[in-house]
Amino acid sequence: MKALTQETPGVEAGAGRGESRDFVASLEKGLAVIEAFGPEHQRLTLADVARRTGLTRAAARRYLLTLTQLRYADFDGRFFSLSPRILRLGYAYLSSTPLPSRIQPFLEGISEETGESSSAAVIDGDDIVYIARSATKRIMSIGLGVGSRLPIYCTSLGRALLAYLPEAEQAAYLARADLTARTPKTVTGIAALQHVLRQVREDGFAMVDEELEPGLRSIAVPVLGPDGGARFALNIGAHAAWVSAEDMTVRFLPVLRKAGEALRGIV
Repeated sequence: MKALTQETPGVEAGAGRGESRDFVASLEKGLAVIEAFGPEHQRLTLADVARRTGLTRAAARRYLLTLTQLRYADFDGRFFSLSPRILRLGYAYLSSTPLPSRIQPFLEGISEETGESSSAAVIDGDDIVYIARSATKRIMSIGLGVGSRLPIYCTSLGRALLAYLPEAEQAAYLARADLTARTPKTVTGIAALQHVLRQVREDGFAMVDEELEPGLRSIAVPVLGPDGGARFALNIGAHAAWVSAEDMTVRFLPVLRKAGEALRGIV
């Protein structure tokens, strides 16, 4: 976990920090405290939060006690954890934008036609975040749902979006990203990824074959906006033992493209 002087989870480094009198540093730090919690860090001590955010113990204590008083966090005398009230923050997004609700019927149609799980995601920082999902079976070791985050570089959704970013933004991401090999098949070299992204742009789809997790094969298409950029991406994920790479392109790609074209006309 990087200190707040660098890049914290969900907070882009330098995103207005010290550049404007309108930037509220305390709000940034409070959000960083919330984002210190996650699937592998569900219960944290004061020292844990201070270490994960780069805050002093005194500052972390103030933010944690404020969240507790507002009922966004619980405290049992030693460990802090987020409370269900925190869902208000996520629900505010879901209820204020029509995009997920418009996408959901299409994902359900994709899953019904293919028998496989389908998802939609956007880029948020250096991750993709799921904004809608239709799950038919669990094919990953972790459960995925709306709000789940995964790395951009080794996911089909991420590559489908990254390939359509402006060249400077794409290069900046590749230069700063932690391109860790998730499996022996993960493409991690910058030059190799640039080649992959050029191919994605040329083909109009991205396929990832056991690069994120062994046994997982997925294919994704971007849904483009009027400016030619990708607004979001759709994918189908399947178990590699059950669905071949050829099946992904022959059977599943046309279904994704059909849904993507339909969505392009209504969102």
